[in-house]
Parts: sequence; structure tokens; C-alpha cells
Amino acid sequence: MEKKMKVKKGWIAVQVGLEEENERPTKFVIPISYLYSPIFQQLLDRAHEVYGYHISGPLKLPCSVDEFIHLRWRIEKEGNKNYRKHHHHHLSSSLSFHSC
Repeated sequence: MEKKMKVKKGWIAVQVGLEEENERPTKFVIPISYLYSPIFQQLLDRAHEVYGYHISGPLKLPCSVDEFIHLRWRIEKEGNKNYRKHHHHHLSSSLSFHSC
């Protein structure tokens, strides 16, 4: 029986890793604020296409661990830029995920 991960309030567990590349799934805990990022929303749309809405356990994201780490960096970088400017900045819609 798999031990459940305890997640603090304001955070969400996600699982990343590409099965077709025999990549072992890795769990991450991310702030819920990521869900509002246009970058992350594109990945959520892709997850819905691949897995649907009804999955058990952590939210599965269809990208490699390396891509997810880069995605987190982009979200944090964009968040810091927004914070410094004190207003919301909209990203271009030309984002892509190589393995997704």
C-alpha cells in the first residue's frame, strides 16, 4: 500500500514523467498559485486531453521531469517580473512543451 503524501494548505501534489520514455514518475508539491499561470494552464489542458478528468492520486502532468523543472523556473521568473511591475503581464500564446 502506497503511503499518502501530506500536502500543506495552499499546495497541490503533481506527478510528472513520460511513460513512453520509460521515465519513472516523480511527485512534486507546488503552490496552488501555479494553477493561475497561463503556462501551467496549457499543461493542464494537455493533461485533460491525455488523462481526462477522473484520475486517482496526484494530478498527472504529461511532460518530462526536466521540462517540468524548466516550467517551474519560467513560472517563478514570470511571477517575479509581475511582482516587480505591480501589474499582470500576459504571456504570448506561442508556448510549447517538447514532449507533450
